[in-house]
Amino acid sequence: MIRNIVVAIIAYGLSAMPGFAADKKNEEVARVPDPVSVEKAGTVQADGQKISYTVIAGETYLKNDKDKPVASIFSTSYFRSGVKNAHKRPVLFIFNGGPGSASIWLHMGVFGPRRVALPQGGKDDGAPPYDIEDNPYTLLDIADLVFIDPVGTGWSRALGDQDPKDYWGVKEDARSLAEFIRLWVTRNKRWNSPKYLAGESYGTTRAAALTKELQGGWTDMGLNGVMLISSILDFQTARFGPGNDTPHIAYLPTMAATAWYHNKVDRAAWNNDQQAFLSEVKAFALDKYAPALLRGSSMAKEKQAAIIETLSRYIGLSNTFIRNAHMRISPFRFEKELLRDEGKTIGRLDARYTGEDFDEAGETFDNDPSGYGIDSAYTAAAIDYFTRELDVPIERPFKVLDGKPGQNWNWSLSKNRNWPAYTNVAPWIGEAMRENSDYRVFVASGYYDFATPFFATDMTMNRNGIDASRVSTSYYQAGHMMYVDEPSLRDVTTAMRAFLLAG
Repeated sequence: MIRNIVVAIIAYGLSAMPGFAADKKNEEVARVPDPVSVEKAGTVQADGQKISYTVIAGETYLKNDKDKPVASIFSTSYFRSGVKNAHKRPVLFIFNGGPGSASIWLHMGVFGPRRVALPQGGKDDGAPPYDIEDNPYTLLDIADLVFIDPVGTGWSRALGDQDPKDYWGVKEDARSLAEFIRLWVTRNKRWNSPKYLAGESYGTTRAAALTKELQGGWTDMGLNGVMLISSILDFQTARFGPGNDTPHIAYLPTMAATAWYHNKVDRAAWNNDQQAFLSEVKAFALDKYAPALLRGSSMAKEKQAAIIETLSRYIGLSNTFIRNAHMRISPFRFEKELLRDEGKTIGRLDARYTGEDFDEAGETFDNDPSGYGIDSAYTAAAIDYFTRELDVPIERPFKVLDGKPGQNWNWSLSKNRNWPAYTNVAPWIGEAMRENSDYRVFVASGYYDFATPFFATDMTMNRNGIDASRVSTSYYQAGHMMYVDEPSLRDVTTAMRAFLLAG
């Protein structure tokens, strides 16, 4: 098993250390401690069988072209024990998003052999103690798992006098993680293993960028596919601003699904068939709502009134509210307005969750009830698992979700592009398919997700040269983190298992 791992970063990938005197540089490097690494054995019951495994949790030091440590990546790797021909066993590299999030959500919520037990039905997680239990839905029986925390998340960090901002960007982040993956694969002798990337939220953006980075050169690491959970690849679909009507179209089906869930829609008009209802809403969004937004004030009043009336039926808001918003309802307003008459707000990450604000007349909620409904449990469970169960001897703060990376993120995809543009990495998925005939895509979306709406993902997949025959798409009665819901966790891991086994 691998212990203290050292990475030689390719020269073009990371910035050189600032120009201090040589003795100052040596002094800084000398203060960098040896990387931490721990190894444990464990067992878990999964898919009807008892699985024995080894887990290695620790730091990997990245070095620049002068052989100086510049960053530390904390990762957790799980290897199933007693496997014949392990060098051909699939490996799944997993990360969350943010940017600025550690990978604990997918680690302790979906893929890992241990998970946090949460209250069901959109209930708040309360206060400790929380239960940490074996995860019967883990995919460790069919693939080895590697959870990665990018620089600035978890315990990962820049070292010495290296600026962490050097790693905070679409391409910068991908370069550092690609080099980590290359070293992991080399040291574990897994170059000939099937390899998949799995990301959630911005992690799906990262998966596309990593695909480009790993497959884009002559030292090509071919990937078998990516798993996109609550996907966002084209940011035009989710960034609201004057002149950009795309997100209004993309969010409409999510608003409709949410209104349906909270009984603000006349379900009987669609024979209580939510799928028929949503199919109608999606068709309306593209065929009638989108042209109406593009026509703007040039649309005849009676036609505009008809659009507003239909919107009201679909999303449960009054004609007056929709008219005053010029048919453009931001998700933040919707989350506050839908249940205002009940004195409640709905969640952004998961619109099934409800909360109460002191200021009931406000335009947006005070805080996301679907965020504060789960974060304490995940934080406590993850850090307890690392420090108590695995005995990781690190005392510095563990950054579950830090705002600094996102606030300083470089969203540009090209050094030659200096005009404003929405980041869109979806074409890189299409490119990967054209250059790799085995590259496949798994997409999972929640109906009640206001962070990365499901119809935005559908639109993205249809517009960027992506081969639909190699895309597996599934939808869940859940939100951004569909796995906090037990039935959805069961269903999404079943779909993931089928996707991996089909490879």
